[in-house]
Amino acid sequence: MAALDWFATDVATPIPRRRARPEAAPRPRPRAQGRRLTGGIVWITAFAVLLVGVVALNVAVLRVNMNLDRLNKQQIQLQAENTTLSSQLSSAGSSLRIEQAARRLGLVPAPASDTSYLDLGH
Repeated sequence: MAALDWFATDVATPIPRRRARPEAAPRPRPRAQGRRLTGGIVWITAFAVLLVGVVALNVAVLRVNMNLDRLNKQQIQLQAENTTLSSQLSSAGSSLRIEQAARRLGLVPAPASDTSYLDLGH
């Protein structure tokens, strides 16, 4: 095994390297630009279709909500009308009002002694 003397003064001179003549830099491989561009267009189109679908869905939901609101208002109005008509029917069917209308027409109540019953059982 040879010993190495780091502090020796007789150091070998380096061998000058020959300069290689400058070669043309290696050309980068041409990338498939068409494929990459097509992939981007596909993604952009997919996102655009997705966004159009979301917007269309939101518009449809908004229309349904507007129709529901209109129908709810109509339902409340019809319930109020039914309550009014029920009140009018109840007041029109009261015995006091019927008796007053009969007196105006000249009718009088029958006396209780003239009331008789029929037995339809036999």
